[in-house]
Amino acid sequence: MIRRVTVLFLAALLPLLAGAGQAQAAGYRYWSFWEQDGTAWTYATQGPSLARPADGDVHGFRFSVSENSGDAAKPRGTADFDTICAQTPARDGTKRVALVIDFGTPADAPSGETPPAGRTVCAQVPEKATTAEALAAVAKPLRYDANALLCAISGYPERGCGEQVAADKEPAPAADEAEPEGSGPSVGLVAGIAVVVLLGAAAVWQVRRRG
Repeated sequence: MIRRVTVLFLAALLPLLAGAGQAQAAGYRYWSFWEQDGTAWTYATQGPSLARPADGDVHGFRFSVSENSGDAAKPRGTADFDTICAQTPARDGTKRVALVIDFGTPADAPSGETPPAGRTVCAQVPEKATTAEALAAVAKPLRYDANALLCAISGYPERGCGEQVAADKEPAPAADEAEPEGSGPSVGLVAGIAVVVLLGAAAVWQVRRRG
């Protein structure tokens, strides 16, 4: 009987430990690169130093913390090419590339830094220019690491480059789902702890009964 109670005790405890481990899942703080397809953003399949946009293309950059491309934050805003490049007339031998630069949120910022306001800009560059060259024409200083990973746009952030970040807390709930302050632990957590306590008490009772 004691063995059975012990097994049940561990079975109840493991999900709680697993949940605690998941809360420590790691992400990476970096600049992601996007291409606008119609009105939607798609994660770029190649880096900005290889992409060669055509005249009229819209490319975006977003600074954030994410685990992978599947959950990466997209550039915000609805500006399109006609809006961004409205004041930049076409010129022979060049192309116009609309760039959306989103510096992210304070929650994604490195410690001690504040993200600048996002901006849109029209880069007029040679026809064979890459997106990286278009970005360099309008958003210096850029910073790269030894592996050519884009680390900073317009000097932001001042330090770091694709570093791993521990996600030690859950994302903030939506306004209509937020719990009131001081509401305490979740019902699921309390229930799980109660089960563990009850099973532990049962094990102690069995030992005393056999003693």
